[in-house]
Amino acid sequence: MIVRIMGEGQWTLDDSPLVELNKLDDELLAEMESGDEDGFHRTLGALLDAVRRLGRPLPDDALEPSELILPAPDASLEEVRAMLSDDGLIPG
Repeated sequence: MIVRIMGEGQWTLDDSPLVELNKLDDELLAEMESGDEDGFHRTLGALLDAVRRLGRPLPDDALEPSELILPAPDASLEEVRAMLSDDGLIPG
């Protein structure tokens, strides 16, 4: 799976980290719904760090279609809310 972090680039991940990423996505969704901005930023950072840690970066000149698009680390709660589906940022 190809994951894009807006403003940073793309990473390729296999399916095994999806459980960890979905757990963080669920936490992020709950913090957004409760308006917990500090928790939101902390969990967004953890989600992006997990993608960086578990994935392999693609070269900057690679233009592969992304299956997931995640917000930039400095995205606001409102910006991320506009990106969300019913399943959060990560479907499933």
